[in-house]
Amino acid sequence: MTTLQDISIINLPVVEDARGNLAYIQTGILPFDFKRVYYLFDVPSTAFRGGHSHSEQLEFLIALSGSFEVVLDDGKNKKTILLNKPNVGLLIPRQIWRELQNFSSGSVCLVLASDVFDENDYIRDYNVFLESKK
Repeated sequence: MTTLQDISIINLPVVEDARGNLAYIQTGILPFDFKRVYYLFDVPSTAFRGGHSHSEQLEFLIALSGSFEVVLDDGKNKKTILLNKPNVGLLIPRQIWRELQNFSSGSVCLVLASDVFDENDYIRDYNVFLESKK
């Protein structure tokens, strides 16, 4: 069973240069090959995103710009992680409930997902999520 202990922070490799830094993601950096990339932007500071879990999909979140909080829940414990650096990402394993909140002005959340969009992989009802953890 997946727990909050399975969540990890991954520091991306950075090429430092006086002209500006470059962070990158390539094969071998993440524990999965990503099949979908999407990003959230222009999210009002009072809005919440996420509010779901995935049965099988893994996701890696990065604050490309600005900051936001990710509230993680394994059905027994909750943890909040602040993402605010473009070279640090959060690996969310399957079967972890997530909610994104407190977006700063101009923030951009980049998500790399282990699979293409499949509505059947989403658990969008928190009570159904809790039942799936039993």
